[in-house]
Amino acid sequence: MAKDRSAQLKAIGKEIENLTASPLYEYRKANKFHAVIGEGNPEAKIMFIGEAPGRQEALKGRPFVGAAGKVLDGLLESIGLDRPDVYITNIVKDRPPENRDPQKQEIALYAPFLRQQIEIIQPKVIVTLGRFAMAFILDEFKSPSKDGKISELHGQPLKATAPYGPVTVIPLFHPAVVLYRSDQKETLKDDFQILREYV
Repeated sequence: MAKDRSAQLKAIGKEIENLTASPLYEYRKANKFHAVIGEGNPEAKIMFIGEAPGRQEALKGRPFVGAAGKVLDGLLESIGLDRPDVYITNIVKDRPPENRDPQKQEIALYAPFLRQQIEIIQPKVIVTLGRFAMAFILDEFKSPSKDGKISELHGQPLKATAPYGPVTVIPLFHPAVVLYRSDQKETLKDDFQILREYV
């Protein structure tokens, strides 16, 4: 089963690598960046979704390997998890120039790939990292909280229904917030502890 899921995820990766229709494709090629598909356990119970890769991620072709990734690793460790236990990806699979926010049309273009990843992995818990991921997932699963702000919803387990069954969505601040707002460090750490009951 895991082999089958891995093969399906790999096939999605090939599609994304050859996505010439993306407005970010030329930028990727010009900078010798990689598409960042996602990595981790194809049978993970917990899936983390960020917004888009940064420079380090695009250079290495792996999600959350820069400074924010180190924060995420520390948070995972705090609840007794390692990266290989979970699956980590982003909505947008290519780096936007100058680390700008992903644009609506970029999110729309890459969304079908994320939908497929969710459908293949079928996580019980989806942890959204940052407001873009939260807004997308809550809207996708038609959550009653879909119009809420991250400042109100962070750290709350929200019940939703995925095509494969019930799923819990837990919105968190993006780990990068810790790098420029140290007051958010404790908030993120506290929110993360909610995941313990799903491990």
